[in-house]
This record gives sequence, structure tokens and C-alpha cells, in this order.
Amino acid sequence: MRLVIWLRNAIPAVCMTLATVAPAFAEKSTDTLRITWREAIPDVDPYYNSQRTGMVVAFQAFDCLVYRDPVTMEIKPALATSWHQVDPTTIDFTLRQGVTFQNGDPFTADDVVYTINTIIHDKRVAIPAYYSSFAGAEKLDDFRVRVKLTGVSPAVMEYLAMVTPIWPRAYREKVGSDAFSRAPIGTGPYKITKVDGTTHIEMERYDGHYAGSPKGRPAIRYIKIHEVPDATTEITELLGGKADWIWGYNADQFANIARMPNLEALRFGTMRVYFMTIDAAGRTGTDNPLTKLKVRQAILSAIDRQTMAKQLIQGDSQVIDTPCYPSQFGCDVSAAVKYPYDPARAKQLLAEAGYPNGFDTELISYNTPQINAALQNYLKAVGIDLRIQQLQIGAAIQKAEAGEAPLYSGSWGSNSINDVSAFMPYFLGGGLDDYARDSDVQELLKKAGTTLDPEVRRHAYSEAIRIATERAEFVPLFSAVRYVAFSKQLSFQGFPDDLPRFYLSSWK
Repeated sequence: MRLVIWLRNAIPAVCMTLATVAPAFAEKSTDTLRITWREAIPDVDPYYNSQRTGMVVAFQAFDCLVYRDPVTMEIKPALATSWHQVDPTTIDFTLRQGVTFQNGDPFTADDVVYTINTIIHDKRVAIPAYYSSFAGAEKLDDFRVRVKLTGVSPAVMEYLAMVTPIWPRAYREKVGSDAFSRAPIGTGPYKITKVDGTTHIEMERYDGHYAGSPKGRPAIRYIKIHEVPDATTEITELLGGKADWIWGYNADQFANIARMPNLEALRFGTMRVYFMTIDAAGRTGTDNPLTKLKVRQAILSAIDRQTMAKQLIQGDSQVIDTPCYPSQFGCDVSAAVKYPYDPARAKQLLAEAGYPNGFDTELISYNTPQINAALQNYLKAVGIDLRIQQLQIGAAIQKAEAGEAPLYSGSWGSNSINDVSAFMPYFLGGGLDDYARDSDVQELLKKAGTTLDPEVRRHAYSEAIRIATERAEFVPLFSAVRYVAFSKQLSFQGFPDDLPRFYLSSWK
């Protein structure tokens, strides 16, 4: 089956744009980096959204207690200068003195205690599983904090480095959470100066950012972010001189953009995994064909993931056989049951399951139409008629979490946390996105998440991977490649954790 035909039909408008729009010129003269992307941020408060774009903004405007080096993956001091594991469930942090929030308020232990003790009880937090290991925090003195855990949490420093930015207690309590979302304050290298709904965010370099920060002092003074509805508009803004940086465009545009004299095209592999959840638990109906093992195995056997990776994602995209990314601690690829592309086998399995003529089902997705069309065509070839409901990311997530998606396709970047605990428990741990509800897998994930013994963790994760793949409870597809385009006047570096660090960028 040839995906090339689908691609040719999918991108003519963008190709025409590349051929006809005048080259872009960067806003170097005003020291303003203009960013255009397609994922609207429903709330710029970093705890109230689960989208990658929200995390990107948070990394520029907020700081965490510790910082993970994007090259070495080493945990380094940030708002905390040192830490000590008192016992398996207690960590004491010594805080950096002389740090101020972007409104001038001093940073102290009160802010850390307030942040942690608030997020563990706040029902609005987008991914509560990331903070389930926190039992609370207590102030030892103005610059020492004790963090208590609910149990052993082997990956807690990763979560503290990547997804636990510190709120300013006095300011947030004064203005309230809603007003804070409209005018947030952090300690990061950039201050958010304007939030216009979900479509426009402006930031300015915070010259009071503390000395000794692992993020350093930004070279660029201003950042303006504009959210647009589609890829064509995104490319048009770049080529028309309205944007200096975009990401996430279609792989087939890479070569055309690279030929533009004033633009740089960059692509690199990331930790993000494209996937499909599959309703093994019958959340969309107990008579759902997807509850049958052989049907699920047939679906996995029907999809040519290698061809999709090569033609749709391109670059160094690789087939993923595990419900996790291979570099993550505990992601034992050898434990996974593999499902090579075999449409004849898929048809046989459907017949054995009682569906010799196939059946109809539905896919909820925010992935690109090209990916969804490929899935639809591969499944149709073995007799499964797939209706596609293409939605914006927020709407798709909402329907999936409500249990309304027989099949649901998206991508998951683990919030860049290099540990299986940021992937498998989210989709197989019993939460809103778990369409398997397998108690055996849940118990193994719980076991792996409640011990500091790396060998016990590895064994538990390996067994969980074996069972989940043997029972075809999750459909990993392939790894993502990040496509970035930007003005040649901009110096920009990409990292495998898929977090653009604009505070490291500069004008040439």
C-alpha cells in the first residue's frame, strides 16, 4: 500500500505557499523572536495544561527546584542549591538565596511549600499522576524545605526538574488563580507580559533572573507567540515575514523549506511516541469487538508502521514496540511481544474472533490527517471500516478521557521525563486514559513505582510490558521527529527531549 498518494493529495496548498510567498526576514532589528505554532494553550499556568506548548512556555517563564541538563540528563541545582535524602520518603532541600520573582518579591521556602501543598489537592491540575508521589512539604526555615513522599518514588527528581515549577505564594494568593493565569509570575529568564486568550502570548527578558541559574541570561529580549489554526497559515507566516520560528510542520515540507535562502530547516528525533489506545476494557460498550484479544492483535498486525514511519514521519523515526520510549529507564524492548506487518494474519485473526467480514468502529484523533488516513486505509484493507473524528487536541483529549473513544490516536512525549513512570502509568495505570483496565499491569506498575531498587523496578516494568503487549492493550506506532524551521539570522539548538529552550537562542 502506497502512502505517497495520500501525501500528494494532502499538501498541495502548502507546497504552493512555499513556491509563491516571498522569503521572510527576522525581527532581529527589534530584538523580538516571533514564534508561530498550532497548539493553543488553554491556560498558561503550567499546572493547568497537559500540552507541549504549555510546557515550552513554562520552561521560559518559571524555574523548578532542580534542572535537568538537556545534553547529559544530569540533575543540577536551580532554585535549590543542594538536597539530601533523609530517608526513602523524605528529601531536604537547601534553597538558593537572593532569588526574586519577576514582580520583585523574594523567593523563599514559603513559595515551595505553598506550591507543593496546593498542587497535590488542586482538582484542576492537568496531570495529577505526576504529583501523586508528593505527600506534602514543610518549611524548616526560610531557605530549607522538607518534601515528604507518599512512598518510595525513584524518579521524583525527574518530576521536580521537569514538571514542578514554583509559584509565588504572596502574589498568587493576592490575585487568585484565574487572575494569575492571565498575568503569571515566575522566577524564570523570561516574564510573561501579555496573555490574549489562547492565541497570543508575549514575554520579555527578566533582567533580574538570578545569577548562577543553569538557564543563563537570555540573549534575545522579547518573545511573541502567535497561535494559528492550521499548517498552511503557519508556513505562510514564516515565509511572509510574520514569524521567525515554527515547528511541527509536515515532513514533506522539509526539503522545500531548506532550499529557502533565508531559512534554516532542522529535524531531530525525540522521545515522543505516536500511539493508539484500544478499548480492551469495553468503556465504549461491553459488546465492543475491541474487547476481544484476537481483534486487537489483528489491528496491530494490519498496520505497516515501518512504512508510515519512513514516509510520513521520515528522518530517523523508528517503529516502537513498547508502551514507552526505549531510552526511558525500565523500557525493556526485549520484553515486548512484536506484531510485524502481516495483513493476511490480521484477516485470519478477525475470522477466528468471529468477524470474517470485519466491523465498523471509530477513531478519535488530533494527529495529522495523513497519519489518520494511513491508519484508516490499513485497517480497511483487512475489513475494518474506521470512521475518523478529527479534532483539536483539547477536544480529542476530553473525549478520550470521558471514555468515548473506541480507538484514540495521539502522541505522547512523557513531559520529557526519561523514566517509564511518565508513560505507562498514564495509559495503563487505571486513570482516565487507560482503556485496558488490566489489574495485572496496574499492580506491576505500582510495584515499580514504589521501590528504590533499580533491579526490582526493571523486572516489574519488563513484566508489565510483556503482559500489556501480549494482550495487545496499547498500540505503539513509531517515534516522532521534530521538524523546526527558523530564520537564518537566529541561532537555535534542538534537543531530544523536545523542549525548545529559547533562553539559549541568540541572533547571529
